[in-house]
Amino acid sequence: MAALKNWIFKHPNLSAWFVLALGMVIILAVEARSVGLEALQWFWLIVVTVLVAGACVWIISWGDDDDESGESAGEKNGPVG
Repeated sequence: MAALKNWIFKHPNLSAWFVLALGMVIILAVEARSVGLEALQWFWLIVVTVLVAGACVWIISWGDDDDESGESAGEKNGPVG
């Protein structure tokens, strides 16, 4: 369990991608179960859903680079006034 926890803290974006993708695929399966999709359609829907989850996590992580530098927006632009 400690190894899993260490991996999650070492790779937060991959962990978030996995959790978000899993949730989105579960929602997709619940909502589309009575549509009558074929196996190949299900496969591609799940693949695209996982990729969309990855894109979401990637976009959300864009702001992480600013936080890691240790400077706030005010420090970068100098004093106001």
